[in-house]
Amino acid sequence: MGLTRRGILIGALAGGGLAVGYYLRPRNFPLPLEPGRGEYAFDAWIKIGKDGVVSVAVPQVEMGQGVTTLIPQVVAHELGADWRQVAVQPAPVSGLYANAVLAAQWAPLWMPLAPSLADEPDDLITRRWAQDTRFNATADGMSLAAYEAPTRAAAASARAMLMQAAGQRWGVAWEECDTRDGFVVHGDRRLPFGALAEQAVTYSPPSTPPLRLEAMAEAPGEFPAGAPLHYPRLDLPSKVDGSWTFAGDVRLPGMLHAAIRHAPIGASASLDGIDEDAVKRLKGYVRTVKGEGWVGAIAQDWWTAETALTRMKPKFRVAEGLETSEIDKVIDEAMRAGKAHRIHASGDMDIVKGGLPLQLRYEVAPAVHATIETSSVTARYDQGRLELWIGTQVPEATREAAARALGLDPGNVVLYPMGLGGSFDRRLEFGHAVEAALMAKEAGHPVQLTWSRREEMRAGLPRTPVVAVMAARPDTEGGIAGWRARVAVPATAREFGRRLFGGDSPQDAIEAVVGDDDALALEGAVPPYAIANVAVDHVPATIPLPTARLRGNAHGYTAFFNESFVDEMAHRAGREPLSYRMAMLGNDTRLAECLQRAAALAKWGGGGDNSGQGIACHVIRGGRIACVASARRDETGVRVDRLSAVVDVGRIVNLDIARQQVEGGLVFGLGHVLGCSMRYSNGRPDRERLKDMNLPVLADCPTIEVEFIESTEDPADPGELGVAVVAPAVANALYSATGLRFRRLPLFDEEL
Repeated sequence: MGLTRRGILIGALAGGGLAVGYYLRPRNFPLPLEPGRGEYAFDAWIKIGKDGVVSVAVPQVEMGQGVTTLIPQVVAHELGADWRQVAVQPAPVSGLYANAVLAAQWAPLWMPLAPSLADEPDDLITRRWAQDTRFNATADGMSLAAYEAPTRAAAASARAMLMQAAGQRWGVAWEECDTRDGFVVHGDRRLPFGALAEQAVTYSPPSTPPLRLEAMAEAPGEFPAGAPLHYPRLDLPSKVDGSWTFAGDVRLPGMLHAAIRHAPIGASASLDGIDEDAVKRLKGYVRTVKGEGWVGAIAQDWWTAETALTRMKPKFRVAEGLETSEIDKVIDEAMRAGKAHRIHASGDMDIVKGGLPLQLRYEVAPAVHATIETSSVTARYDQGRLELWIGTQVPEATREAAARALGLDPGNVVLYPMGLGGSFDRRLEFGHAVEAALMAKEAGHPVQLTWSRREEMRAGLPRTPVVAVMAARPDTEGGIAGWRARVAVPATAREFGRRLFGGDSPQDAIEAVVGDDDALALEGAVPPYAIANVAVDHVPATIPLPTARLRGNAHGYTAFFNESFVDEMAHRAGREPLSYRMAMLGNDTRLAECLQRAAALAKWGGGGDNSGQGIACHVIRGGRIACVASARRDETGVRVDRLSAVVDVGRIVNLDIARQQVEGGLVFGLGHVLGCSMRYSNGRPDRERLKDMNLPVLADCPTIEVEFIESTEDPADPGELGVAVVAPAVANALYSATGLRFRRLPLFDEEL
């Protein structure tokens, strides 16, 4: 008899009563944000001042995605606040802000033995784990999904309390009142929030928050070109005038600066020697700090620290330096003879068994984040207490890692969340926090550590390399009767999970997941089309290169595999690529509409006659996108002239931010189409500067057209859709322009 969720829970109740009791025990968390002078806290989310300013707690890091506008916007709409009097406050880590939606998404990483028990946000185990671990992580575009409901409820409760206070003053039932533009109104009477806040906090809100009938939404047709925004970004003015504070802007009394050198990537890397005599007379140099696989120099300023390391010429010993050629061999061998884990099967598996009539190989090289802001953190250690000023997507894991390194209780580590200048999931890693903490303890002064661009490239972990063999059995009319994807890729998500939740070193994490299947490493591999017989196989490949998450994650390569392969199937069948796709989308009318409208927006000509047009579509966690790319070959290589995209992300909270995210995702994805990859020799990357990454500069950016479909479906994140769809769209466009198929990313890895 198969296991069921109910059976496992009943068994746990019979044999593990203490564990079940632990999860059922009520939780109480202290108020994370204390109100300041003249402020009144209505709950963990909202404070209202006597001056009428509404402060909204945001437990997600702002890294360009606009979360410090989206969450306050939801509150302002529900509360009836004046946007001009809304402020945002980064929230400290707390169980009250647990991101249960992301915890459920990542259940295979923190609960690998039985993830099905925690794969829904409302599961008891999920909620309790997220609360107890203070899991406030920012990733996978889950901010609205996780925090819209609790912030709406908080705002509705605060609104009711304000109306109760006003109703008592006016001698009317509070239910007859409403709020608008920062006032409680009743007929012609109105009172500002600030005048009611002190009295309002003494009332109890209704047991069920009185939510407004309509959630916050903006219609695409509501904002023609040049129309004023109802909710302009709260972070924009300070980013324009330079007053927004990033980690590198922190200044503390007596603060020193540090630079660092990391060992090459490889097994058993350690510091072998350093010439400290070379810096004894260097003015401003303070000391050297040695760690596991790194050495840092501390000085009065960063340039002196960097100069000191250059002069000391640190040498590292590596038992076995990383080589790209060896990585390629390992993945090739896994593809050829590795044991496959079937992570998806639907239909008749006999149809997709053995050697299918069409089998094509696709490859993706390691991709790097190439963030403008390099790793930076300020640490202050004093009498057993550590303070960290850092931009991080995982604040609690960062605190715990620093505490372990210094032998402290995590309660003695205080983290001040800073904004990020772009992350693309780079700041899910937190090794620089540990390095800075160790330096501050040894130096006896606050230390600000900043990685150079070279070190960011050397020590930053890339997105994994991948190889896929896509196979299909056509039906008698050229359609797809059977589809099989065999993907050789490390268990990269599980590897990341070991570092994040288990505290493993990169090499220990690799060893811990040898042979593991990893469904998160193949997200998006199941095609969105109505194909009767589909199999997706993961072949784990254990490579010595530690790998990490990157914007788009697995969708960045699975969309490339799927949409390139579908395009090839269409052309081999003599079918027009758009109609070929449309014939298989009876099960997804929303994606079909995206395709039709994208084709109309781009004036799709069928992709034939060397038009240079290519089409692709993809689905990510409820969001849908279709894109038509216009590309050609010129004397400089690939030139992408136009990207026309139509997007369905359900109900749109802020149209301007959604557009920014799709446009930014398309350009970010284009960088990985044209370059932004690494090869390694003896543990060092072949590129150490942004100028070597072949990133698209402004002159390379194509004309971008983005349209949104109005929808009442639940909001989906727009930030990763463009990243996923642009690669196959451009590759298909280049086939139209040149007659050549490009089956490797980046495209410059192949001859044009």
